[in-house]
Amino acid sequence: MKEKIFLCSICNINSGTCKEDCKFCSQSVRYKADIPRYKQKAIEDIIQEAKIARDNGALGFCLVTADKGLNDKTLEFVCNTAKAVNKEVPELRLIACNGTATLEQLHTLKEAGVKAYNHNLETSKEFYPQICTTHSWDERYETCQNVNKAGLILISGGIFGLGESQEDRVSMLRSLESLNPTSVPINFYHHNEALELFPNPLDVEEALDLISLTREMIPNADRIMVAGGRELMFGARQEEIFSRGANSIVIGNYLTTNGRAMSQDLQMLAALDLDVAKKVN
Repeated sequence: MKEKIFLCSICNINSGTCKEDCKFCSQSVRYKADIPRYKQKAIEDIIQEAKIARDNGALGFCLVTADKGLNDKTLEFVCNTAKAVNKEVPELRLIACNGTATLEQLHTLKEAGVKAYNHNLETSKEFYPQICTTHSWDERYETCQNVNKAGLILISGGIFGLGESQEDRVSMLRSLESLNPTSVPINFYHHNEALELFPNPLDVEEALDLISLTREMIPNADRIMVAGGRELMFGARQEEIFSRGANSIVIGNYLTTNGRAMSQDLQMLAALDLDVAKKVN
């Protein structure tokens, strides 16, 4: 049977307001990166983005907020947004990505129509203190466990190219495998000059090998998704990610960086004779 590629779109519904010190993230107020910053995107604009994503073949639509985790105000906003999007664009599977979350908060999101929750481990437990000191890796892992307990679909992955070792990459993938995620988003660090980290040291061959390694180490995941940094990391060789085990991509723009036109990704898949998935497994 021919592989079907799952398309997902992300929507930054609250941008650049985070007080954490994650060194890879331009949304932290600490680094003063030149990015759009706003408390709440208008729900009408979010619905319009959802319709564009649906019309370009996306099945997943992710509502992302820029904070360490959920508070009462953010939770209410995400729930109201989810209800509005579900009413206007019911074809999409709604995903929330709102940082650390309690079991009770996740149940509230589920009641509002959210189907999946994305919370990445980012890197290994051992390397994490080198890239973030304001909250722990264990909090991230616990949130992923809460997602499973709440009966939501777990989406969890990480970032390659932060300065971590190969041992760190293997450690992260082992931790992810223990959580049994349905989808594993792989991001490749996209450097911003305002951030403290060095530019991504990986070359294309190393990055492709890491996709293969992810598929090998997390064989039960329905989807290995290549997400942030795809265009920058792979350039003209983006089509090779599918032969290495990826079967999902983010289309459109990312949180604070631009992707390429959705039509280009659809043309790429058509040229590879890869079908776009029409329903969620």
